[in-house]
Amino acid sequence: MKVALIQSPIIWENPEANRVYFKEKINAIIDEVHLIVLPEMFTTGFTMLPSKVAESMQGKTVLWMQALAKAKNCAITGSVVIEENSSFYNRMLFVFPSGEVQHYDKRHLFTLAGEEKVYSRGTQKLIVDYLGWKICPFVCYDLRFPVYSRNVENYDLLIYAASWPKTRIKAWDTLLAARAIENMSYVIGVNRIGTDANGYEYIGHSQVLDCLGDHLMAPEESEGVFITTLDQSYLMKVREKLNFLNDRDVFKIK
Repeated sequence: MKVALIQSPIIWENPEANRVYFKEKINAIIDEVHLIVLPEMFTTGFTMLPSKVAESMQGKTVLWMQALAKAKNCAITGSVVIEENSSFYNRMLFVFPSGEVQHYDKRHLFTLAGEEKVYSRGTQKLIVDYLGWKICPFVCYDLRFPVYSRNVENYDLLIYAASWPKTRIKAWDTLLAARAIENMSYVIGVNRIGTDANGYEYIGHSQVLDCLGDHLMAPEESEGVFITTLDQSYLMKVREKLNFLNDRDVFKIK
């Protein structure tokens, strides 16, 4: 599966301008790719004013993602501020080439920024079945909580869309590798760059790791579209040879 990671600055609380920006980046992709991954809150930046920018599941950004997915014949995923049933969610959308939409609501809300005060917590883990791959999408702060991401579903790929600041980038790099190794899974982390309206600096470090924690794409700090290919047969061979997942604990999360 060929995947494109888009690492970019984000225009603060301006969905229309960000859609224009990302459409240009997506339309410029010449390679035939199967999946495009965007950062956390890619239409707004990591805002704590959801009432100002929230959209519905029938809103402009969802329709925009559906149109682009169909036009490029590939899936597109990234996190958006969504309002539903009078609650706000930091929602990871996975849009199929057909236009079908599945979603995951961020479970671990970032208390240092007060995210839990304005957004509702997700309660359901999502496993997406796409092109024979089982994909598990998460959002930013979820990365710090290995129990919830534990590979009890035999997924093949973890995706983290993030707004992870420069001051804690070592944790980002370290934890992405840890999630790949402990879950024997490919891991994609897509982070933004630039400075937001609160003065936080982001240096990206979007990257792709294999199931042994080795980089298929080393951390990048520049703006750009980065394309890599994931090999499912390699993943299966490693799991067969090193059957560590067979020894995992059985548990349930309430």
